[in-house]
Amino acid sequence: MLIDIRRVSKIYNEGLPSEVRALDDVSLQIDNGEFTTILGQSGSGKSTLMNILGCLDIPTYGEYYLNGEPVNEMPLSQLSMIRNHHIGFIFQGFNLITGLTALENVELPLIYRGMSYAKRMDLCHQSLAEVGLADRVKHLPTELSGGQQQRVAIARAIAASPPIIMADEPTGNLDSKSGREIMQKLVALNREGASVILITHDLKLARVGKRIITLRDGKVLSDEAVSEEERVAALAEEVEE
Repeated sequence: MLIDIRRVSKIYNEGLPSEVRALDDVSLQIDNGEFTTILGQSGSGKSTLMNILGCLDIPTYGEYYLNGEPVNEMPLSQLSMIRNHHIGFIFQGFNLITGLTALENVELPLIYRGMSYAKRMDLCHQSLAEVGLADRVKHLPTELSGGQQQRVAIARAIAASPPIIMADEPTGNLDSKSGREIMQKLVALNREGASVILITHDLKLARVGKRIITLRDGKVLSDEAVSEEERVAALAEEVEE
């Protein structure tokens, strides 16, 4: 079992008139190697759930086990290590550093891992080549299209081959062609063994995953499998701009 969360709630301003239950008594399990979609509209709690699953935030109540280890009991240093070594994040806003080249953006988390320069360069060039940017390694983000910037973000996420990829609305700022290419890459990563968790509001996009967990008002509304036929059809459709 990769992920096991039990009765998790995330509450802001608890006990006050302005109290918000971003997550409300959520329980779910995700196995290693799954391609899971967390689906929901704005305010459903999907990004809050990703932040908790990605060890970027902690729940107000409930338990979270990652590979059988209790995340709630981990010190901040261990949570940081998990984020850096075990999870690759892809965000809608790319989160690239504008003053660094594509290669330097991919290299940065590898520096934090203490890798040698030679190994960093090998992984950076390899991951950028995998996303079709071998000829753009010296370009700044401002010199790249939106699709290319997102591919740099993917290269950064996969450079050290983390077992978990978390993608939060990864096609939200892209045209349909670029969005489809990004989704094809996520599917390929899953086929290569990575556990992929996709966060989206788009039902068409959600069907690319093998399983859809739908959230509404901080609660799990449904949890259903997606057939291979539906997945193939979804990947062929144009991603909404």
